[in-house]
Amino acid sequence: MKVVDMHCDTISEIYLQRQSNQDISLKQNNLNISLEKMQQGDYLLQNFAMFTPLHKTDNPFQYAHDLIDTFYHEMNQYSDMIGVIKNYQDIINNMNQHRMSAMLTLEEGAVVQNDLQYLQHYYDLGVRMITLTWNFSNGIGYPNFSRDDDNHGYHACDTKNGLTEFGKAYVQECERLGIIIDVSHLSDAGFEDVYRLTTKPFVASHSNARSVCPHARNLTDEMILKLASRGGVMGMNYAADFLTENDEEKCLSKIDDIVKHILYIKNLAGIDCIGLGSDFDGIPPYLELKDASYLPKLEQALKEAGLTSLEIEKIFFKNVLRVYQDVLQ
Repeated sequence: MKVVDMHCDTISEIYLQRQSNQDISLKQNNLNISLEKMQQGDYLLQNFAMFTPLHKTDNPFQYAHDLIDTFYHEMNQYSDMIGVIKNYQDIINNMNQHRMSAMLTLEEGAVVQNDLQYLQHYYDLGVRMITLTWNFSNGIGYPNFSRDDDNHGYHACDTKNGLTEFGKAYVQECERLGIIIDVSHLSDAGFEDVYRLTTKPFVASHSNARSVCPHARNLTDEMILKLASRGGVMGMNYAADFLTENDEEKCLSKIDDIVKHILYIKNLAGIDCIGLGSDFDGIPPYLELKDASYLPKLEQALKEAGLTSLEIEKIFFKNVLRVYQDVLQ
């Protein structure tokens, strides 16, 4: 079964390990995602997020570019195995050449430094999806929940603070350019603003159902229904904290819990809004789906849960590819 995964932090991990003088590559490593593991898992396309921690860098613009340089270094090094895509036809071309595909994405929209002209700059660099916020407010909007800078405490979901005026212009410019808008991490009110201000499908690249697991990072039923009505897709996040309520420090992320979210969302809004967004290499390593090579185990679990082959295909790759075909120019 082919796999399209809308979110991972693998490039950030490679960049950080190289900063520590460790020898690591995308082809073969000890991370959740490597090119070899992707081949074993029958991956068609992986989104690679360039996560820029605003609270840990004095120059977010340069940090994002360092990550992008790392991404392209790996893509060029292993161009026989994987190719960067900038439009839907690139995906088809890579398939015909028996190569996997990679999409360059940004996780932290504020790297544009409050200047919409930089959106064109990042588009020209190949960025085709942007996660508007992370866990802290920025010039675009607010996160799902507030988080203390000092002790990293989490608070209730934010239903009041939406997109800023700059953020409203930002999402409209993304839509004009053909950059997919990602509302994972965005506040509930911000989600509503994106829904109101845009017309094309958007995604929640790595978010689950809040009714199944009441974490602010997940989507409410109303949000899921609106996402589905727009033709958007939400990617199932494999992190235990977003799958089930638990107080364990090293709680195991279970395949059955991923299946529970999928079945709930299917019954609520239909199969066409469900995809995969592992968050690999950005979440704790206590996973039944240990790495990219384990995706056939999720396929088998969904079969055992009664889903048809077509439904599983939609979850694994067809739904996300439909959005990419609709939005990418």
